[in-house]
Amino acid sequence: MGQAPVTQTITRTARRRFLSALSSLAMLAGLVGSYGAFAALAGRFLYPARSGSENWLFVARANRLKQGDNLRYHAPSGAIINITRQGAAGSAGDFIALSTTCPHLGCQVYWQAQPQRYFCPCHNGVFDASGRGTSGPPGEAGQTLSHYRLKLERGLLFIDMSGVSAA
Repeated sequence: MGQAPVTQTITRTARRRFLSALSSLAMLAGLVGSYGAFAALAGRFLYPARSGSENWLFVARANRLKQGDNLRYHAPSGAIINITRQGAAGSAGDFIALSTTCPHLGCQVYWQAQPQRYFCPCHNGVFDASGRGTSGPPGEAGQTLSHYRLKLERGLLFIDMSGVSAA
């Protein structure tokens, strides 16, 4: 009879140690997980995804646009882009892709084929065929329309939506 309480005491002590170790381990796992999640979020904030990746989207068949024609391309992001054919050599250099948003006040810029220019009706802003401001507020401020890269493969025109350059 005298040994039963000793066995129960050892069992209770072992159980307490086990439960204490188990709860400490669970707490440690929770801390590691939460600090790991915080580090991952902080890393994504401090080191965002590279902008060098390319995201080429189909625009149109190149033969659909004749020299001087303009296509208003609606990107999946909601951006509207003027794609104008300025040459007839049969290469990507024949085309230019420019933002339709005027850098002056954000109005919509339109291609005018006859004078070969982009026009902003808000304040009579004018951009040349390369997107450089030539008169009106954009010309006075030396502003340009944002450029998008284009490529031509097997007669198909593609636009790179991964980034915009200020060219």
